Amino acid sequence: MRLYDTARRQVVAFTPGEVVTIYTCGITPYDSAHIGHAAVYVTYDVLQRRLRDLGHRTLCVRNITDVDDDILRKARELEVHYLDLAAGEITRFQADMDALGLLAAYSEPRATSAIPDILGFICMVLDTGHAYRAGGAVYFDVSSFPRFGQLSHLERDEMVDLAAQRGGRPDDPFKDDPLDFVLWQPSAPGEPAWESLWGPGRPGWHIECSALAMRELGTTIDLHGGGTDLIFPHHECESAQSEAATGSPFVRHWMHVGMVALGGEKMSKSLGNLVFVHELLDKGHDPSAIRLALLAQSYRHPWEWEDSILELAEARLDRWRVAGSGDAGLQGVRDSLDDDLDTPRAIDVIDEEVAAGRGAAQAASLLGVGV
Repeated sequence: MRLYDTARRQVVAFTPGEVVTIYTCGITPYDSAHIGHAAVYVTYDVLQRRLRDLGHRTLCVRNITDVDDDILRKARELEVHYLDLAAGEITRFQADMDALGLLAAYSEPRATSAIPDILGFICMVLDTGHAYRAGGAVYFDVSSFPRFGQLSHLERDEMVDLAAQRGGRPDDPFKDDPLDFVLWQPSAPGEPAWESLWGPGRPGWHIECSALAMRELGTTIDLHGGGTDLIFPHHECESAQSEAATGSPFVRHWMHVGMVALGGEKMSKSLGNLVFVHELLDKGHDPSAIRLALLAQSYRHPWEWEDSILELAEARLDRWRVAGSGDAGLQGVRDSLDDDLDTPRAIDVIDEEVAAGRGAAQAASLLGVGV
């Protein structure tokens, strides 16, 4: 199998051992899962299916960020407890993913379950000289880690701009450097707070994933992923603090999924240009067709959602089901998935077999599509 590696910026061999450890950044449960989220999780689901088909055992951890700025802000707006908001959205997310046929995650840990792990991790970063205390918070010192930027390959000005857009607060007056990022912060009035050596507060966003990934999967992970919007600052910061703390590589292979747009803009909760999975299901759309619509796109390139994509997927699914069972095209689908998870080509292979009157249910099953 060959997959594109974000850090190396090329398609390279992916040759894990018998057990493959995978960490994918999960939801912040303050709103429903949209098609962009679904595209990410379906991608890693197909990857796992092919790895298992090859004889591997996959351990996929998908975290739940149930305490951060976004969920606390939304809970205040709705005047509900942040954990009550999280509970409802987690239930809906799970129902959506089950409908789309996702394999069960090895673990779905919540950030609030890891506070002791996070506190210990911050102590490790401080003890190795890569963090400092200021203004009641603890910050990672990027100047102490020369490899900062090894994942995103961005220029400093680009990093500062993205940090400002994505909650990094480069103008924080307590920082030594605008790119330094928070590991622990004082809680604002009304926010949840935990006791720590540095005073009551709550964790920063990036430290949650490092602590959870290492707790669940160990010091070095075979493959880490998420949407491309997480490359910087989230995954860059996650990688830096993890390697600073342990002195070991954090991730062997970085795999990111391209963004989905609607109306010319990336789907985002802030813009409100969203197509929710549960709404498509409520309208009676076949979940296998939704999954097939997502897999018809190249996983690592951005693309635009249009209703016609789902219509084409529904027609395609009907043709596949009429063709019935059979193992036609199975090797062609395997070869396509081994070539940087080329799901559009895999779908073409099945289309060709079905057009010739041959059933390809086993090949479709490798894509997680039931026919």
